[in-house]
Amino acid sequence: MCERAFELVQRSLEKRSLPLVLGGDHSQSIGTVSALAAHFARTDESVGVIWVDAHTDMNTPETTPSGNIHGMSLAVLTGRGGPEELQRLAGFTPAVHPDNVCVLGAREVDDEEKEIVKESELRVFTMAEIDERGMAASVDAAIARATSGTAGFHLSFDLDSIDPMVAPGVGTPVAGGLTYREAHLVCEKAARSGKLLSLEVVELNPVRDDHNRTGRLAVGLIASALGKTIL
Repeated sequence: MCERAFELVQRSLEKRSLPLVLGGDHSQSIGTVSALAAHFARTDESVGVIWVDAHTDMNTPETTPSGNIHGMSLAVLTGRGGPEELQRLAGFTPAVHPDNVCVLGAREVDDEEKEIVKESELRVFTMAEIDERGMAASVDAAIARATSGTAGFHLSFDLDSIDPMVAPGVGTPVAGGLTYREAHLVCEKAARSGKLLSLEVVELNPVRDDHNRTGRLAVGLIASALGKTIL
């Protein structure tokens, strides 16, 4: 699946299009981000990542309590662990440098995973920090980090980052997430930055949705990330 996602994103980039990837669980990002990294490596450029998620996805096969690969995606992409064939999908490892990666909205991290996050150079904006600092300032800081010395950034938006009262149709809901407006602000600021290279929206689970509320929200977020404004 990751190899197929890699091929499709590469094809889109070769056409000078902005890849928009809809998924599925967050393991697909291993293919999409690796493709973006490989594409820009041809011109000796790197890329950043803004990972909007209730989880940090930094588990490894040794630490994961669930065994789910979608909980290891960011560890794979930043060279912290995971199957070698996935780590090297871009042709090199890490696909992205941790100092150009930010996680927004984290609020559920496994115990052993916390140690990996602390040892890495990832910048994690927890919900507690967002509460104190504000979403606008947090997103600005994330974009600054993701674009420092890079060609631009990939926005990987996991819908479970949003509070399940707003977005119930996800596989792993966690209370206390982003509000409707905070989620849109992330996407609006990504569009205004002029540095968005690719976009993916993941973890929509129609079976758990309520009258397609989460599906409609996802479409709205994509529109905001692609430049739609209120006025």
